[in-house]
Amino acid sequence: MPAHAVVLGAGMAGLLAARVLSETFDHVTVLDRDTLRASAEPRRGVPQGPFPHALLPRGRRILDDLFPDLVDGLLRDGAIEGPVERFRFLLAGIRFARFSEGGSLLCSRPLLETHVRAAVRTLPTVTIVDRCTVLGLLAEHGRVTGVRTDPGPAVAADLVVDASGRTSRADVWLRELGFAVPPQDSVRVEVAYTCGRFRLRDDGLDGDEVVLVSGVPGNSRSGAVFPVEGGDHLVSLGGTFGDHAPTELDGFHRFAATLPFPDIADALAGAEPREPLRTMRFTENRRRRPDTVDGPPGLLLLGDALCSVNPVYGQGMTMAALQAEELRRVLARDTDPQPRRTHRRLLRATAVGWDNAIGADSTDPRVEVDRGRAAVLVGRWVARVQRAAGVDPHVARTFFQVTGLVDPPQTLLRPGFVVRVLRATRRGAAPEPAAPPAVRAQSRA
Repeated sequence: MPAHAVVLGAGMAGLLAARVLSETFDHVTVLDRDTLRASAEPRRGVPQGPFPHALLPRGRRILDDLFPDLVDGLLRDGAIEGPVERFRFLLAGIRFARFSEGGSLLCSRPLLETHVRAAVRTLPTVTIVDRCTVLGLLAEHGRVTGVRTDPGPAVAADLVVDASGRTSRADVWLRELGFAVPPQDSVRVEVAYTCGRFRLRDDGLDGDEVVLVSGVPGNSRSGAVFPVEGGDHLVSLGGTFGDHAPTELDGFHRFAATLPFPDIADALAGAEPREPLRTMRFTENRRRRPDTVDGPPGLLLLGDALCSVNPVYGQGMTMAALQAEELRRVLARDTDPQPRRTHRRLLRATAVGWDNAIGADSTDPRVEVDRGRAAVLVGRWVARVQRAAGVDPHVARTFFQVTGLVDPPQTLLRPGFVVRVLRATRRGAAPEPAAPPAVRAQSRA
């Protein structure tokens, strides 16, 4: 077994990587610059922590495999396991039909991350070091051999896994050492979403657990309501290209009233705010392409450091889990993975998530993305599937399984499914998308 692996970042991607690496390496060290407390609270290195998160069905399955007792502990600490039939999907102007599906785990990001971190700490070969800043990479004879840290000394490694997120400095470090810097794919979306924690009225959601509202052409405003431990709900309102909800409470309520559906505004009526509103911005979908260059052995990118997509779609943690699962397969056959080939496999594992995000973002004409004939045809078919989901629970469930990264996109083209969609969308059978008028941009918060 190789002696030592170092993971940069103790977020979800880094923790999952550490769990996988512990099966192959004698010792794994996780380095993070934050102070990692035992309590579940937002931290500086995860600025999106206070906002709603979703662990999609595929990600939940991977976590169950890696940490069999994790869910029981989360439920004891207030997480909610709610059936999907109590989810309200209001997507692309369509109110989806209700359907049955396995329970989904609902909790705050800090609670989930704290439990995963505690589970990783119990692994005898893993050490988590906080308040440690990585300054750069060490290299010798064309290979990455460790990292420079503050405080020192340097940490030697047989493999370095950079899971430090979108702010990864891997490009700078590689350039400093004379290695090839991977190119990037990027699609600018200029998303901002404002979120707060609320205590809703007892009948605020009429017995439902979750509300998801996406934008429509002419009104890109979206929103989400998620329950968290303690009986509160996180309410998030999003917009694009400078149009987003303010952090002032009255303006937040007014913004909610302009969403394509009134459900979130109705839920907010009479709600008690539990903490100040805050806004987070996301500029672009970004995917590094180390699969296209001969990078140095001894370094792999994982999680958002490799591929980061619009957080509105809730795919980030599941994509990190998919990459960790693929890394596990790679290491089972080769404990010194070839970087170009390995990154190709990691990117392939999350290609559907990338395509889902780009496809959804491309419905906004302000997003600059290749809209070739094939992409246009796919977009039209997805729109028809969504219309059918308004009347056919089977179609709604299948769409959820595909966007939840459980089933492949080809599922939407299987003959039996195509027939169901065509029948559901025959003239007058399915609802037309809600088409509210365009709204005036809010002043920036």
